[in-house]
Amino acid sequence: METRIRTLDDGARAVSPEALQALRAAFRGPILRSGDPGYDEARQLWNAMIDRRPALIVRCTGTADVIAAIAFVREHGLLSSVKGGGHNIAGLAVCEGGVVIDMSLMRGVWVDAAGRTARAQAGCTLGDVDRETQLHGLAAVLGFVSATGIAGLTTGGGYGYLTRGHGWTCDNVMSMEVVTAQGQVLRASASENQELFWCLRGGSGNFGIVTSFEYQLYPVGPEIMGGVVAWPAADAPRVLEFFREFTAASPRELTCVALMRTAPPAPWLPKEIHGKPIIAVFACYSGSVEEGARAVAPLKAFGKPVADILVRRPYAQMQSLVDATQPKGRRYYWKSEYLADLEPGALQVVAAQAALMPSPHSAIILFQIGGALNELPAGHSPAGNRDALFNCNIASSWESAAGDAANIEWTRGAWQAIKPFSTGGVYLNFLTEDEGSERTRAAYGAANFERLAAMKHKYDPGNLFRHTKGLVAG
Repeated sequence: METRIRTLDDGARAVSPEALQALRAAFRGPILRSGDPGYDEARQLWNAMIDRRPALIVRCTGTADVIAAIAFVREHGLLSSVKGGGHNIAGLAVCEGGVVIDMSLMRGVWVDAAGRTARAQAGCTLGDVDRETQLHGLAAVLGFVSATGIAGLTTGGGYGYLTRGHGWTCDNVMSMEVVTAQGQVLRASASENQELFWCLRGGSGNFGIVTSFEYQLYPVGPEIMGGVVAWPAADAPRVLEFFREFTAASPRELTCVALMRTAPPAPWLPKEIHGKPIIAVFACYSGSVEEGARAVAPLKAFGKPVADILVRRPYAQMQSLVDATQPKGRRYYWKSEYLADLEPGALQVVAAQAALMPSPHSAIILFQIGGALNELPAGHSPAGNRDALFNCNIASSWESAAGDAANIEWTRGAWQAIKPFSTGGVYLNFLTEDEGSERTRAAYGAANFERLAAMKHKYDPGNLFRHTKGLVAG
C-alpha cells in the first residue's frame, strides 16, 4: 500500500511500497509508521502543546542512516524534520505528515581527558555528556536541564552555568561532523569548511544534519558549590536589588539565576510555603568548593530565607537540579529577551508580572550570562547578541488545554512589559511556534542574518532543511 507523505511544497505524495522497501534496505535503524509499536512514543515531544503525526519516523543508528534518510527525502521532495532530544519549545523536531529523521538513538560519548575534549553523537542529552566528562573532572559548556538535546542547544547558541567563564556553547565547539543536503559528509572546524563551521555555531538546523560534536572541556567538579536559596515573594524588591548588586560584582566562576514562581511541593521547601509565591536564587560556582563557599556567603546570609540548599554537591547533580520543574508532557509557552543590565524598572516589572501568574508551574527567570561572550565580536558566530548580560525568560507552564488562553495571554503581557528593557535581541532556542522571521532576525542580528541567508543559498539552495527557526535560501 502506498504511503502519503507531505512534500516540500505543502502537498502530499504517494510513496510506493517499493520506494519504502528501498529505504529499509539502505537503513539499519527502525522505521516507524502510525500504528507501529513505538510510533506514539517516538513522536511525542517535551512540550505537549505540540502534537504532530508524521508519516514516517526513521530512527538513525549512525551517519550512514542519516545519509540514507536525506537521500530519500531529497529524491521524493518530502518535508522532513530532525529530532534530537525533542526539547525545543517550538516543537521543531516533529513535522506534520512528513518524515522525522530521529537521531535520539545516537548517544555515544568519547572523552579525551588528556586533550580536554569530548566527541558526542547528536542524539545525546546534556546528561549523557555530563555523565562521561565528569568521570574525569571535566565539563562542556552546556545548558541546565539534563534532558535537553545537545544538538539543538549547540546549533542554536546554547548557554548554562559555565557560559560566564567560556561563552556560548557554540563558542566552545571545536569541530562537527555534518551531512549536507546533497548527502556529503563533511568535517567543519576552524581549519576545514570554515564557512559551514561558522553557520553551524548558532545558525540552527538550516545547513545540514550534524551527526557529532567535538567540545572543548574545562576542569569543573566533580564537586562544586551550588544550589538554591529561597525567600517569600514579599521580599522580592529587596532580593532583586541585592541580586543586581551581587551579580555585578561576582567573579566569572559564579553564575546566579533569579526566578519568581509559586513554591512547588519540593522536599527542600518547608510544607507551609508550598503553593505560596517565592523568589529564589540559584547559584553555581564552577571553581574550587572552598572559594565557592566564600563567594556565595553573602547570598546565603541575605535576609531571612525560607530555604537554603546552596551546598557542596556534585556538578552533575547541579545540572539536573531543575529537571523536576520541566517534566515532559506539560504545556509550555515562553517569551524571552536579552538584557544589557538589570535596570530598577525591569526588576519592578518582573515582580509585578510574577504576581499575576495564572499557573503554579510558571516562572519569570533572570539568568546571568555576561562575561566571556561579551569579549568576542558580534560576528564571531551567528549566535551574536554579545551585548547581553542576562536572559529574561517568561516561562509559562500548565497542565491542560483548558488553560491555554489564560496562560498565553499572561505570557504575552509580561513579555510586552519587559521588552522596553531589552537589547533588542532574543535567544533563538526560546522562540515559540508563533514567532516569525522578525524574531529570528533579532536572534541573529541583522548582519549575521544576511550572512546566514547567503550561506543557506550555497549549502541548501532547495531549502530541504526548512522545519527550523531559520532561513529561506535567497
